[in-house]
Amino acid sequence: MASSDPDLAASPFPPSPLDLLPALDEPIPTDPEQLAAQLTTTGDELDAAIDRWVEGGDPASGEPPHDVVLFALYQQRLYRYLVGHSGLAARTIAELAEPAARKARDIVTAGHELYSLVHPVKSATTFKVQPPQPAGVLLDYFKQAERKFHVSWEVLASVNYIESKFGRVKSASYAGAQGPMQFLPSTWQRYGMGGDVHDPHDAIMGAANYLQASGAPGDYRTALYHYNPSWAYVDAILLYARRMTKDSHAYYAFYNWQVFVATMSGDKRLTGPGL
Repeated sequence: MASSDPDLAASPFPPSPLDLLPALDEPIPTDPEQLAAQLTTTGDELDAAIDRWVEGGDPASGEPPHDVVLFALYQQRLYRYLVGHSGLAARTIAELAEPAARKARDIVTAGHELYSLVHPVKSATTFKVQPPQPAGVLLDYFKQAERKFHVSWEVLASVNYIESKFGRVKSASYAGAQGPMQFLPSTWQRYGMGGDVHDPHDAIMGAANYLQASGAPGDYRTALYHYNPSWAYVDAILLYARRMTKDSHAYYAFYNWQVFVATMSGDKRLTGPGL
């Protein structure tokens, strides 16, 4: 792997060796054994880069280091490819050792659930994007909401990830839902506690309020179904939340996954390096 990113030398974090960093268009193996090896290597390198960031930097300030961003993007592309190739995914997961196989199974299954809800668009130009709040700032908001409403921060983070990629998508939905947690105006009026639906802190607190009123934490499935009446959505939320509960790196990895839009001519990436 190689990267020609000129900003790497200016990174304040100790980066991975340059020959290990994936390029933006790094090829994806199609052989199950090679793909499993690439998933393992990329996951290990991403975890190590996240550790350097969390232990030696400040995730609540500024942007993530370049090695985290590049490894996360390649990991995301690997998983998106597996989601689109079910047979290959099954053979690849069979090549993985535990707990990597369990992790891959959860992420691929969550991706399948979400893809069942996706309708490709003609063009991605209608989607408006923006930089997200820093990972550490959002994590603090999730944990504040957990303390106040007793709703798992991992579930709240999973909703934020699926609804807007942690606030990167700022467009309203086709149904008119708004903000980083995607509230319909009528629902926000009832559960938003007078806050700003577009403010990440207010939106996360409102989501926790709504989920608690709908049955969480006692019954997350029913609460999430009230949030979005799709069992595929509910399953995906809980699978991503499980990964964040079991793996301290998962939140920071998902935070660095970028916005892809399924169009009639293929996937279009809207955020991240090189754009």
